[in-house]
Amino acid sequence: MSKIIYKSAEEIELIRESAQLVAKTHGEVAKVIGPGVRTIDLDKLAETYIRDNGGVPAFLNYGGFPYSLCISLNDQVVHGFPGKYELKDGDIVSVDCGVILNKYYGDSAFTFAIGEVSEQAKTLLRVTRECLDKGIEKAVVGMRVGDIAYAVQEHAEKHGFGVVRELVGHGVGTRLHEKPEVPNYGKRGAGVKLEEGMVIAIEPMINAGRAGVKFWDDGWTVSTVDGKPSAHFEHTVAIRKGKADILSSFDYVDNVLKEK
Repeated sequence: MSKIIYKSAEEIELIRESAQLVAKTHGEVAKVIGPGVRTIDLDKLAETYIRDNGGVPAFLNYGGFPYSLCISLNDQVVHGFPGKYELKDGDIVSVDCGVILNKYYGDSAFTFAIGEVSEQAKTLLRVTRECLDKGIEKAVVGMRVGDIAYAVQEHAEKHGFGVVRELVGHGVGTRLHEKPEVPNYGKRGAGVKLEEGMVIAIEPMINAGRAGVKFWDDGWTVSTVDGKPSAHFEHTVAIRKGKADILSSFDYVDNVLKEK
């Protein structure tokens, strides 16, 4: 698919419904995630919740991916497999979730701290989430993809972190991955011009150490080259004049974690 597909106001509301189901699924994960929990059980919980609410897990069988969630631990950047691993104190875990509802996709990721994590990990999580916020600030009519990319890169590198280059954000709509690609590094004023009707997933993937990554033999999992941790936060966003419209949400997660 080579061209950008612009969405009507009605289509954007349908994408919002999907993205909100993703957000609520993250909230359900947040309720149970913690030391001693197997990552495969988080995957099963998410699949059940999505289906119970009329959706279909977007990642399940997508290109052969065998699970509903991508669960990436510590030095894994993205696309990790859920399994029998039991989370332990000090882990950080990226949970990436996608949903199809009424034929439209929603996509969002959140990186959780398990128990008491290192100061480095705390800083990495905070800065990566700030990178997402700074990217979203630039996701308005008249700006360009490069403005989003530069905002993410500048903030990450200011803190001495590496910005993953091999993996990028993307358009979202009736497919999980549409044009345009949305890198997390680049030049201000470069790339595709942002216009009303565009819906994109902005997803900083930031490494505590070097920017480089390696691809596993499973065909999916990506990890850091130096074994240092990586964080990943993602929102589905509609381009508007003046201020971006965030279609997904971290409110459900944040509210649960405040209560824990």
